[in-house]
Amino acid sequence: MSMRGPKFFLCHNDTMNKIYLVHCWDGTKDDGWYPWLEEKINNSDNKLIRFDMPNTANPKIEEWVSELDKQVDNLDERTLFVGHSIGCQTIMRYLEKCDVKRIGGLLFVAPWLDLLPEATSDEDSRNTAEPWLKTSIDFNKVKHFTDNITCIFSDDDYFVSLNQEQKFKELLNAKTIIVKNKGHISADDGVNELNEIYDALSELLTGNN
Repeated sequence: MSMRGPKFFLCHNDTMNKIYLVHCWDGTKDDGWYPWLEEKINNSDNKLIRFDMPNTANPKIEEWVSELDKQVDNLDERTLFVGHSIGCQTIMRYLEKCDVKRIGGLLFVAPWLDLLPEATSDEDSRNTAEPWLKTSIDFNKVKHFTDNITCIFSDDDYFVSLNQEQKFKELLNAKTIIVKNKGHISADDGVNELNEIYDALSELLTGNN
């Protein structure tokens, strides 16, 4: 069943790229590098849209996918997504429920399909993570939306093993970038800006014009 309804037919600016940013588990739209990226990327051609996800300390697939669906007013070649950590999964799980339309691109920062033990070291974390780890994703359908997918990983991420890089290459034909010593690339790691994120998004936008 498609999640897309009449919103497909809303009027929008055909010349502007809309970039929807989905934050991380236990995060907010104002954390870390998110405001910096908005300030860097927004201009007359690009609009980055940040918003808070519900129940962020205990994210649920259905709630997060539903919220993203509410935020997106159109899916077309001017639509791009930036995800951080669990936000990347949210974007994929949203897209697999949509009618297939071409979009501009996907940028995933510290994405994961599996987690290191530190990420689920207590019972609450394990219970929250379990549906995200065990509920499958239709990667072939996600790939139909765009050929422009870039994933950024850190070589010392304490939640995400670098073996995830190969998984995203294989499953999504993603271009991958590895940065050094940035942890989970989050506010907790003091990452309030990262040029590789801006450069990767700029490249996606350039390829989209």
